[in-house]
Order: sequence, then C-alpha cells, then structure tokens
Amino acid sequence: MNMSPYDLGVIGVGSAVGFLSGLLGKGGSAVTTPVLRVFLGVPEFAALASPLPSALPTALSASWAYRGRGLVDTEAVRITCAWGIPATILGSIASHWVGGRPLMMLTALMVIALGASLLAHGSSMPDGADDDAPAGPCARGKLMAIAIGVGLLSGLLANTGGILYAPLFMQWARMPPKRALATSLIVSAVLAIPGTLTHWYLGHIDWRLVGLLSIGTIPFSYLGASLAVRLKSRTLVRVYGVMLTLFGLYDLLFTERLGSLLRFH
Repeated sequence: MNMSPYDLGVIGVGSAVGFLSGLLGKGGSAVTTPVLRVFLGVPEFAALASPLPSALPTALSASWAYRGRGLVDTEAVRITCAWGIPATILGSIASHWVGGRPLMMLTALMVIALGASLLAHGSSMPDGADDDAPAGPCARGKLMAIAIGVGLLSGLLANTGGILYAPLFMQWARMPPKRALATSLIVSAVLAIPGTLTHWYLGHIDWRLVGLLSIGTIPFSYLGASLAVRLKSRTLVRVYGVMLTLFGLYDLLFTERLGSLLRFH
C-alpha cells in the first residue's frame, strides 16, 4: 500500500506518542491533538476526537508489559471507572457548549504543577525505593474526586485523562509509582470507550486517522511500558516529573494557537 507523506507523518506521531504513553501510563490523546492540528493540518474536531479511540489499543498494549506483576490496583480501577465513565460522557456531551481554551490552559498548568511536585518527590525518595510490594489502601473519596474531576475534563477535551490520572494517583492517592502507572493504563483504556462512542455519535472521529495512529501507537506503547517496568521507581518518578512538566509547557505554548484553529472561545 502506497502511503503519502501525510500518512507517514501521522504514523510517526503515533509512534512517538505511543512510546511516551506507555512510559508514562497514559492514552496519549492529550498530546496528539496539538501535533495533528498545528503541524499536520488535521481538521479541527477530527484532531480533537480521533486520537481518543486509538488510546484504547495503545493503553491495552502498554498494560501488557505489566502483566503478571500484580501492580494494577483493581479496587482503584473499579472506583475510578464507576465515577469516571458518567463524568466523561457528561463532559463529552458538554464539549459543544463549553469553551475549550480556558480548560486546555488550566489542564496545562495543572500538569506543570504535578510535574514539578513529582520532581521534588522523586528527589526525596530513597535509592532503594521500589513498588513491587503491595500498596496501602487508597481513600475512596479521593479516588471518586479524581475520577469525577478528570472525567469531566477528559470528556470536554476528548482525551482519556491518563496524563492526570497517574500523577494524581501518585500524589493524592499515594500509590507507588509503577502501580499508579499500571492502574492509570487500565483506567485510560476503559474511559476511552464512552468518550469514543459519544464523539463518534457526534461525528467528530476520522476512522482512517485512527487507523494510521494505531499503527504507530500499539507497538511503541508496549516498548515504552517495558522500559518503565525496568526502571527504578526513583528514576521513573524523576523521568515522569520532567516529561509532565515538558508536556504542560508544550500544551500551554500551543493552546493559544490551537484554540484559534479550533475556534475555541
């Protein structure tokens, strides 16, 4: 099959985002949208919503690297999905009426703050810190609040929320790093479904674009997650903190331009 430079560009974007998604326990759609719209000229709502369905196989592929390690907090997954699914659907439906630019800026600032916090936390972790040991119980109320808040934002901005779930699991729910990443991947995969169905119904998804993105994201997300599994928790938290800060600055830098291209007000 002959592929155009545009097709190869989309696959390249999927590969890079997939690797980072697997490494950082996220679906990747929040990062993909600005790249598709600003650099590849993908039409507005297609750029916003099409990365969302590709986040499902991306997260599942990455989560395969954690199989058999007992790192997924099933209770946290259950609580987060139970509250996050209706919040995501509500946010997706409201995306037609709620201004996106302030939300994108708020999300970027939150990501930067979480990244800086994790950098400080990583510096204070002991050298031998790791999280193969079972995690302590997480507060149900905190998980519900995380699910509702991030779910609403995820629906509004057509992403899985993985960029926020993992660091909030670490910082607020006090999960060990690898457990937070593994749990975030499963939550991202589940929450990609209601958002995808809602935006599909609204006619926002370009399925050919989804296929091209998935060609890159599926194998590379597994490679990224495999690297995360091998890293020591202290190193992983530092890497996560740096990447979150860079992602937040990146989103903040392009929000104004992307907002005008998407006609956000």
